[in-house]
Parts: sequence; C-alpha cells; structure tokens
Amino acid sequence: MTDPARFDSLDDAVAFLYERLSGPLHVGAPLGLGKPHRLLNALYARAERETTRPLRLYTALSLDPPGAGKGLEGRFVGPFAQRHFGDDFPRLRYVQALKRNTLPAHIEIEEFYLQSGALLNAVAAQRRYASLNYTHVARALADRGVNAIVQKVAAEPGGDRLSLSCNTDLTCDAVDAIVARGLPRPVLIAEVDPQLPWLGGSAAVDPGFFDAVVTPPGPHPKLFGLPRQPVSDADYAIGFYASTLVRDGGTLQIGIGTLADALCHALALRHTDNAAYLRVIAALGVDVGAPLGHTAPLQGDLTGDRNAMAPVAPVGHSASSANDLAGGRNAKAPVAPLGQPASSANDLSLSRNAMAPVAPLGQPASSANDLSLARNAMAPVAPLGPFSVGLFGCSEMINEGFRRLVEVGVIKRKVVDDLELMRRLDDGSASAADRARLEAEGEFLQGGFYLGSPDFYQWLRTLSNEQRRGIGMRRISEVNELYGGNETLERLQRRDARFFNSCMMATALGAAVSDTLDDGRVVSGVGGQYNFVAMAHALPNARSVLMLRSTRESAGTTRSNVVWNYAQATIPRHLRDVYITEYGIAHLRGKTDEDCIEAMCAIADTRFAGALREAARASGKLAPSAAEPASSARGSTNTPERLRDLLAPFRADGTLPDYPLGSDFTEVEQRLVKALGLLKASTTTRATTLRTVLRAVFSAPRRDDEALQRMDLEKPTGLGDKLQARLLSWALAQDGQG
Repeated sequence: MTDPARFDSLDDAVAFLYERLSGPLHVGAPLGLGKPHRLLNALYARAERETTRPLRLYTALSLDPPGAGKGLEGRFVGPFAQRHFGDDFPRLRYVQALKRNTLPAHIEIEEFYLQSGALLNAVAAQRRYASLNYTHVARALADRGVNAIVQKVAAEPGGDRLSLSCNTDLTCDAVDAIVARGLPRPVLIAEVDPQLPWLGGSAAVDPGFFDAVVTPPGPHPKLFGLPRQPVSDADYAIGFYASTLVRDGGTLQIGIGTLADALCHALALRHTDNAAYLRVIAALGVDVGAPLGHTAPLQGDLTGDRNAMAPVAPVGHSASSANDLAGGRNAKAPVAPLGQPASSANDLSLSRNAMAPVAPLGQPASSANDLSLARNAMAPVAPLGPFSVGLFGCSEMINEGFRRLVEVGVIKRKVVDDLELMRRLDDGSASAADRARLEAEGEFLQGGFYLGSPDFYQWLRTLSNEQRRGIGMRRISEVNELYGGNETLERLQRRDARFFNSCMMATALGAAVSDTLDDGRVVSGVGGQYNFVAMAHALPNARSVLMLRSTRESAGTTRSNVVWNYAQATIPRHLRDVYITEYGIAHLRGKTDEDCIEAMCAIADTRFAGALREAARASGKLAPSAAEPASSARGSTNTPERLRDLLAPFRADGTLPDYPLGSDFTEVEQRLVKALGLLKASTTTRATTLRTVLRAVFSAPRRDDEALQRMDLEKPTGLGDKLQARLLSWALAQDGQG
C-alpha cells in the first residue's frame, strides 16, 4: 500500500476527490456515527455549486439532532439539545434540504435505513429509499457503480494505524463487491475524529487502505449521542418476558430503544439480584416454581387450550409515549436476539429435538457438551438463574445495553475464529492450553457498528486492554448471516441464539410490520431484521423474538398493534416464531393459522381481542361456533391499569427505575419528561385539550420552582406563557412531584 495523501483542510480533501474522479460522483458513506459530517458538508457545498457534476450519495441512518420546536416542547428540547449535542454539532446539510424538500435536482440521496420517523414527509427521501437487507447493501453499492467512499475513523494512540471503529459493517464488504464486479477500486477518504474511540483487531487498518486522510483542526464537535429515554411499564413487562427465553451459555443479539433497555435491565437483574428478578416475573405470571417447562398465568389455565405454548401472563399498558413516531413508537432504534444454553450446531439427534422438555426453572446452564433432553429451544421459559457460563454477544449494533451486560458479567462467553478449537470446546475435549488460548484471544462481543450515549462512548474510550481485545468489530456479512463465510465455525460460536427485534405491528397470522406505513411511506427500514429472523430458523435451537407494545395512541384514539391484516409486511408470516407484548409470549413457530390467531389474541389488549377473533371468523380462520379458549378468560385481564398495579411495588422500591441504563437528563428534566408526556397524552383532541386546560386553570398545584425555572416560566408575562406555566404545573403535580 502507498501512503495516502494528507490534508488538514476539508475543502482540499474534497478537491482531491473531484480531481481523482471524472463525471458524476457516486459516493458511499457509512450509516450512523461513522458518517463524516464535516467532510460531507464540504462535499455538499461544492456539489451545490458544480451543477455539471451530479452527486449521488448512498448511505443510511443520517443522524440529525432534534429541533427545538415551539411551545413547551421547544422550551425543553432547546436547552437540552444545546447541552447534549453542542452548539457546534455539524448538522448534515443534505438532511436539512431533504426535510425542506429543497434538494437540488443534480444531487440525489439514497438511503436504505432512515432515522426513525424523521423523513416521513421528505418527498425525495421517500422516493429514493432502497428497501434492502443489510447484507445486500454491498452488492447494491456495486450495482450503483460507487466510485468513492468517505468514512470517519479513529487514530491509534501512539501509533500510525487507523481504526474503522464505529463502522466496520460495510466498507470492506463494499470495496470487495465493487472490485469483484470488475470496477475500479473506489477512492477512499478518511476523516480523523479525535473524539472517536480507538478499537483495534479487525477494525484497524494501515493508513494506505485509504487514498487520502484529512485531519481537520479543532475544536472537534461531540459525537452524536442518543438520548436515553424512560422505560414504561409496558416496556418492562415485555423486557422481563423476553428475558425468560435467554439461556446461560447462549448467544444474544439486541437492538436499541426502550424495549432493548428493559430486556438488558432484566438480564442484569437476573444475574446480580436473582431474588428480585424472580419476584418481578412471578408478578407477571411466570410460575418460577412450576415443573418442567410449564408456565402458569396469574389467572386461568392453559389446560385444553389449543395452543399449549401460548403466552405466560396477563396484564398490560397502552403502548405509546410522548415520543410516538407515526404509527407505533418504532423502536428501531429499534431490533435484537437472545440465547440458550450451549448446543452443538451439528447435532441432529432426537435428544436435541426442539420440542423436548425444558430444564427446571432457575437451574444454571448446562455445559457446552450437555446433550440432555433439558436443552430445548422450543420450551416457553429458560432456566432463570444467574449466568455462570455467560452469553456471547453477536449483534449488528453494539449499544448501551451491551455495555451494562458486559459490566455486570452477563456477556462473557468467549469465542475464537478457530474451527477445530471451537469443536473441541463444544464436545468437551478442549485442553487446558485450548482454554488458555480462548481466554487470551477470545472475543465476547462482536458487532458491525456501534451507537449510544456520551457515557457509552466514554466507556469505550476507557476500556482496559483486555476488555478492548474482547470486542471484535466485524463486517456485516460476518455478523448478520451464516452463508458465504465460515458457516460451520459460526454455527459453533452462535449456539442457542436469541435474536430480539422490535416491530411496530404484528398480524394475528404472524406477519410483522417494522418499517413501513400502510400508504407506503417508510418510517425506518428493514436493516438487519430479516437477516436475524432467517438466521434463527437456520440455526438449531435458535429463536427469533419480535417485541411490540400491544397498543399505540393515534389522533386521540387507542389503537391495537396486533391487527388482523396490514398493507405492508417486513417479516412474512411463514417465518413467524415468537412474539412478545406486555401481556405475554406467543409461540408461533410451526403452528397452524388457527392456533396462531388464538396465541396472538391472548397477548392483545382486552379491548381489541374480540374484534380480532371476529375478523378471523369472518375470514374462515376460526370456526363460527368455536368456544372461547381458556386463554381468552385470562386475556380479559390484559389492561394497562392491571399492569400498572402489578408493577407499582417494583417501581416504588427501585427495582424498575425510569432510566435503568442511566440518563442524559438532569433530575429536574426527568420530572419534566414525565409531565410533558402526560400533557401530550391529555391534549390529543379538542375535547381532551379543553378538559386539560380547564383542569390546569382551576387547580392550585404546589409550584415546582426548579422545573418552571428550567423551562423559563418562573415569571411568565404574556397570556400564552401563563397558560403554559399553569399546564406544566398541573402536569407536574399529577406525578406527585410538583
């Protein structure tokens, strides 16, 4: 490799790119954090001027801090965004043009994943969205004839290497795909960011990997930090149900958002305070003292029910929060897997049959070479004791939840890229030397990109050398699929895998709606969700778990997220496996349509289950005269009020905190988040708005001076400001904190 050209000026780096290429620029840029905002803004500024040189940018997840907005929301978001992101955060100029629908005709932006809900009304973004599996993106970039790639990198402390750091996902895959197509190797330009954590191993490259390296002078803006959101009762119920499917010694993939936060808190609690964990899941209806594999609801019985593996618990909560994004609080931030105790990927014996009985609840994981009947992927609940062997994290995205699980000792099972050694570990013949090598060279966490809060980035910066060696940043072709690489090795590494992803809606027949509204507008994207669902069906003893809140608020109306049918689908029903709402778990793999409908109705909100069954009967999917199953009686307790009452003691004693993975808000702001959420829910229609205003005007709550000062409303002057102050004081008082 030759030494790259070196620049301090962003404009000079852009000039270098224009000189190296002729004709249109087809530029690729990583998704999320690895996108070099300042370099792209310099490129966009030049492209705006040079209308004879069309620019085509291929990317995804173009992160944009929230705008201040108006009213109470603006008063809250403005100061927070200024503190959290910084005044000098470089907003992407093309994103602002997309949102204003003013993108120049000779500039085109194509994304395969959108910031959730942010571009619903951006015409150019919607028209040029590419619906792609994550693993197909490199091929698509070759199809488009990409001739340049730009990427943010980290510099090696005390060395000359560069690290792809936060985005090893697509760069190398794309270069290989382009060259394999017989096209010239694209021009690669790196922007060095001193704020980006250094990660070595497979993320490190020699400087000559790039054609040019630009190191802009300071000051250097903060990295984009995802603000951590409060976890609702529904989120916690879903997360704790999901945690019962994870087995010690297995493999875990998770997404991002409050559902993933709740799941990670549940797994951490299971390991660090198992007694408290068992109390929560017992309250949710999981019978921790039941015999093999049996789960008992709080009310009713599943005996005789058509679906013996139907959900494990009642209770509920309406789904949406103050941050509802067009149809269902898409947690894409929202996708993710889970694990089971170790199993041999090549064992097809009857003892590994997916329908075999499960080990007693609370029993520690079996060893990697245990082939007993207790190793069953289809059982409703996994042994629920602390993690002795630990989990191997293998997820396209490394985030806040993985940080917590590493810190508490849940993520600790190591793997190595040595097929024979992994075979010996699996069959129990590994020597002391094998285990010593595993400890020295093994990785406990692998991912394709990372994204999180400022605290998460600081954690990465301050990892010990041993911990840093245990984190492997990989190509997405390695993480998100089995095929095309070393499939036999990856099957051994990814034993007893659980893939946890979020969806917006699910049909009663088992299809998932995760990225697109019924009118075709894209909320987010497919990302890696299909990859993980397919992998769960390809790996023995693996499960795909799709999590969703049972309801959402839309235009002042509560709507069910479990629907009879929907115009769009991200995951087809023939790949149905496990669904979880705040009311329990529905096991759908291999079930008939009739049994799937009953299982999904049993985890739907009580207010909507009857209509779902009527729709099924009208379509001939349920017998007209069929008796209501036993789970229907239990489903009558699926209400948000009951869920709130069940979890209230755990909220009060701190077992279920609002921010289980830490908060980016001050204590005053945390009170305000609750109050603003209540106001949003109480002002969705004219009638509810009028009722709320009257309550606020004629009430006399105790003043929360700290909160009013934070919102610049301690001394309101005009009528509008005075009304805002009254509304805010009323909302703060409802939580008992005013």
